[in-house]
Amino acid sequence: MKKPALRGEILLLLATLLAAVGWIASKQIILEVPGETFITARFLLASLILLPFCYQRILTLTLKQISSVCAVGLILAASVQVWVHAVFISNTLAEGAFIMSLAMIIAPITSWILFQIKPNRAFWIALPIAISGMTLLTLANGWQVDPSQWYFLLASALLSLHFVFNKKILTSINPLTSICLQLFMVGIGGAFSILLTSQETFEINRDIIFWFAISTVIATVLRYLMQTIGQFSVKIETASLIMILEPIWTLILSMSVLGEVIETQKLIGGGIIFLSLFVYIKLSKR
Repeated sequence: MKKPALRGEILLLLATLLAAVGWIASKQIILEVPGETFITARFLLASLILLPFCYQRILTLTLKQISSVCAVGLILAASVQVWVHAVFISNTLAEGAFIMSLAMIIAPITSWILFQIKPNRAFWIALPIAISGMTLLTLANGWQVDPSQWYFLLASALLSLHFVFNKKILTSINPLTSICLQLFMVGIGGAFSILLTSQETFEINRDIIFWFAISTVIATVLRYLMQTIGQFSVKIETASLIMILEPIWTLILSMSVLGEVIETQKLIGGGIIFLSLFVYIKLSKR
């Protein structure tokens, strides 16, 4: 019993690292390629790569199940669209990663509003910690919040909405099947955005191809495969603890690869957000 769990924990750890790599790759690409074009190509290709592993199960789904998955996928698409815009205008990816990680704290509020499921005691303890961390992170330059931070917060709220609905549909649909269809819907959402906006011309070079391959194959396909397999064999509390490492990896990579300099106050704010997530998960386990 221990070996599958250990393997699952290692896969989840690798998934968080690959997700952080995705932040770096996305930033490198959208500096040259319009965000809508990048999202469309990345997620449609990722869903096609996953399709051979689950197409037989997709064929067995009812119309109602497919509609439910696609609807949840559209929520994810909205979150990704906002996130890409935030990444494009942001000067520091690390703080964006910490803000996005707040989706785990926002999710109980979303569930409370939509389904009248009251948050547990752990949430009320972790919430003020998260708010204080968010305050330090966003108000480093006085009472002026950077526009990218608002977009990251909106993307995080949409992601929390996706968490809540995704949890409901996964009770009757295989996770890999659901992921494949949802990634496809994110790509379709990107294609729809292209039709509504005028796209700037861009040139494809080796660097774009390199980062696109990393973003699609490594940070999307491999990441979701590892995450799905890992979550299957690991307790949800343990999985949640491992998954909150993503902003830490993003911080390290953004400073080492992109040369970003993070102010001390923002580092403390990010650390407090990390603490709030840790407290929430540990107390929820009890």
